[in-house]
Amino acid sequence: MNTFGQCFRVTTFGESHGDAVGCVVDGCPPGLDLSAPDIQADLDRRRPGTSRIVSARSESDAVAILSGVFEGKTLGTPLALLIRNEDPRPGDYEDWKDAYRPSHADFTYEAKYGLRDWRGGGRASARETVGRVAAGAVARKLLRERCGVEILAYVIRVHEVEAGAVDPAGVTREAVEANLARCPDAAAAERMQAAIDAARAEGDSLGGVVECVARGVPAGWGEPVFGKLEADLACAMLSIPAAKGFESGEGFRGVALKGSEHNDPFLLRDGRVRTASNRSGGIQGGISNGENVLLRVAFRPAPTIRKPQPTVTRAMEETLLEARGRHDPCVLPRAVPVVEAMTALVLADHFLRHRGQTGREGGAFAG
Repeated sequence: MNTFGQCFRVTTFGESHGDAVGCVVDGCPPGLDLSAPDIQADLDRRRPGTSRIVSARSESDAVAILSGVFEGKTLGTPLALLIRNEDPRPGDYEDWKDAYRPSHADFTYEAKYGLRDWRGGGRASARETVGRVAAGAVARKLLRERCGVEILAYVIRVHEVEAGAVDPAGVTREAVEANLARCPDAAAAERMQAAIDAARAEGDSLGGVVECVARGVPAGWGEPVFGKLEADLACAMLSIPAAKGFESGEGFRGVALKGSEHNDPFLLRDGRVRTASNRSGGIQGGISNGENVLLRVAFRPAPTIRKPQPTVTRAMEETLLEARGRHDPCVLPRAVPVVEAMTALVLADHFLRHRGQTGREGGAFAG
């Protein structure tokens, strides 16, 4: 499927080296102030060609709002957002269009559909995430203006380099955007950048982890069985190209704790029910509890590398493939706005679902 969400629904379209990419957003409430610059800011953070450690593809990723906005406000009708591909180079893939690139979707797409777009992977390319980020910018603004929710992602690991302790409650966008790695730990960021530079020089690639925090999410969003908030977040994150792992709250580290250590004790603070810790990552029983929603996404190394790799052709012949073209030696820095976008899409959808079901924007205990 190319559509995500129930009440705040997004359909993305386009291929990596086709004419354009974009999305249609359906379900955005009317009356939201919205203009192209609101969307462009996030697209600029995702676009290639912005530093030495990302793909050299040159795209302005300028967004055009084709419908759904009149006199600067959303109409409640579908928003059509279009981004032209300005620097496609399908010829880069001509020589190996019949070979299955290792760990790419070439073989599986052909196994499913019987044919595929060999120009950079088509829909399987990370270029598809442009539409997600555009839609996520709309969701982000809705959440900020209607609910006071703030979403911020950042890199906490690249290969073997890990950031020091990062406080999700206090980390700032300024700290994240202060370096090419988008890591709020400046010292770790320098080591990450050096590792990425070295991998690029070797014709190789690196993976890592992005952490994301959503601050200001009220208690009550999510469903208790199917449609759990963390389940929908997991679905969203694992749909991102190259994403291979997801955890929320304490995540896998929680298995080393006892129940007495992992539990989040309740207390009263300023007349509201809060928790003394946040090992649950702001979600309990599939429903937000009013604390910061915290998640992490693991990304594999990008599969396109400049090293000979054994593979098979469509003619069932074994061969060696050495990729060319413009590719990220590490997807982590550009994955940051994508993780934010998918978080925003899930939260906007659950906000509207909760409001439709209960008539409230927050939980029953909201002040």
